[in-house]
Amino acid sequence: MLARYGNFLKQLHCAGVSLRYLSTYTCKDGVGTILLDNEKTRNSLSLEMMNSIQRNIVENQHDTELRCIVLAAKGRVFSAGHNLKELTAERGSEHHKQVFHKCSELISAIQSAPVPVIAKVDGLAAAAGCQLVASCDIAVCSDSSTFSTPGASFGIFCSTPGIAVVRAVPRMRAAYMLFTGLPITAHEALQAGLVSKVVPQEQLNEEVSNICKAIASKSRAVITLGKTFFYKQISINVGAAYELGEQIMVDNLATVDGREGIKSFVEKRSPKWTHRE
Repeated sequence: MLARYGNFLKQLHCAGVSLRYLSTYTCKDGVGTILLDNEKTRNSLSLEMMNSIQRNIVENQHDTELRCIVLAAKGRVFSAGHNLKELTAERGSEHHKQVFHKCSELISAIQSAPVPVIAKVDGLAAAAGCQLVASCDIAVCSDSSTFSTPGASFGIFCSTPGIAVVRAVPRMRAAYMLFTGLPITAHEALQAGLVSKVVPQEQLNEEVSNICKAIASKSRAVITLGKTFFYKQISINVGAAYELGEQIMVDNLATVDGREGIKSFVEKRSPKWTHRE
């Protein structure tokens, strides 16, 4: 298997395919951290970067010890959005389609991951970078962070970023961001619902750590079940959502950890999770 993988890498290299990893993955105490690490391009979401982030999510999400994933970035720009050098006319429409489809795949990977994905933002999140934040399950930012969708200023309206943004914030706020391109502050983002919490920069690490610990104290299996239903019910009408939700609650109570949670409450003790789905 390793020999075949080595040959595969050699073939990619001979074909001129870059093998650089623009995001890194580390895991400690059940918290996986994906760090965007390309300050030179302001952590732009090039095809290579998006492939790297998606790979780090997909390849590690089924680790039974994993409880949540933190998406962070090196430097003072979380992400400036798509790499505009990949969107020039010379690249052609097929390449452009590939870029935007990869971004959609990345967003889907975040929402379908079995554990919560938390955006940790300290700086600017613009265009597709803002889309990335809006697509995470939870977003925490420093009070000096800003968010914008300035695509129209460069002749390319932030259509796909707007899909995520308008599903996170009210229509009027989304329209303001998309049509003017003007940034909003961290506190404006909180007020609009784009982020979950704003803290002083020096408290950002502690706040994200506290959120991760709170998630880690729950059953992974229960969190996975809940996250799956959370996104499913958003896309259906209220009546259908309640009907489905009733069955989900019944199914939840039938799980090993569902039964253990109720039993531990009745017996006034801490639950002993199996984390088995």
